Amino acid sequence: MNNPKEIESILFDQSQIKKRVKEIARQIDVDFQGEEVMLVGVLKGAFIFLADLSREIKISTRLDFIKVSSYGKQKQSSGKPSITKDLDMEIKGKNVVVVEDIVDSGLSLNVILENIKKHKPKRLKVCVLLDKREKRKTLVPLDYIGFEVPDKFLVGYGLDFADKYRNLPYVAALKA
Repeated sequence: MNNPKEIESILFDQSQIKKRVKEIARQIDVDFQGEEVMLVGVLKGAFIFLADLSREIKISTRLDFIKVSSYGKQKQSSGKPSITKDLDMEIKGKNVVVVEDIVDSGLSLNVILENIKKHKPKRLKVCVLLDKREKRKTLVPLDYIGFEVPDKFLVGYGLDFADKYRNLPYVAALKA
């Protein structure tokens, strides 16, 4: 696949991502050995990561989705995230792992975690592919981290800009 002209550089290629996803899956298997886990994917960005991760996890899993909106067609978050699609399944008393593509300010994830806590899960963990710590505005717990990333606008492997580039098989920085 050719790189779109808007791509500045590739940060993580397919093999790096695949290796890290397997490592995270093994850790989830260990942490929840003998128990079922509800994987909650954050739409839309986490769907590819969630699909790959769920196939690598060996313990029993169930899947659900939640959606929060804060970007629209901008490169910067509005700073006021809100839940636009809530969970379909009951999670009270269940082990829950929220699967997110990227955490930057932490504001969206914080809204998601507060919403999920209201449902009283047994355990609540967070799995994020990309951690952009430089942009953090609120502390959020990250239990499983794929990669730490610089303060650049990233696309590919589910991440988009104006609904483009989600299908790229790698994570790349978009030109400024």
